[in-house]
Amino acid sequence: MKNNTTKQNTIEIINILKAKNQTITFAESCTGGRIASAFTAISGASSVLNGSVVSYANEIKSLWLGVKEETLIKHGAVSAECVAEMLKGIKKMANADHSIAVSGIAGPTGGTDEKPVGTVYLGVCIKNHLIVEHHLFLGDRETVQEQATDTAIAIFKNNL
Repeated sequence: MKNNTTKQNTIEIINILKAKNQTITFAESCTGGRIASAFTAISGASSVLNGSVVSYANEIKSLWLGVKEETLIKHGAVSAECVAEMLKGIKKMANADHSIAVSGIAGPTGGTDEKPVGTVYLGVCIKNHLIVEHHLFLGDRETVQEQATDTAIAIFKNNL
């Protein structure tokens, strides 16, 4: 974890969830497991982290997380609608109190005029309250992934 703020946010989240006897889970696409990695880097995470899925392929988003085919066709995997369904699907699958989900285009390829490289949808589900945000991050692939990870963790912490 390069970002000290992200490390501190993660520690705070783990401590808050421990105190409340609550759990968290993640569904990641473009971040490729970086959110899960940020949590598992902290001792004690096992008491709050139920598990995580890297759902890179649309088929996995549908099969494992219950993202509707019509959502993927109409809005695409990189959309608020898809992330909302990922949040609900992983929360149910992992039987967790809370979830974080991310889907985006880290680049350098894959961008379009409508959804350029750096387009990322980040979502958190705190109990049953969903928050999904659209972001456009600048930089190379690793920078986009780092910014998406840091931002998703910060959004969760700020709304917990």
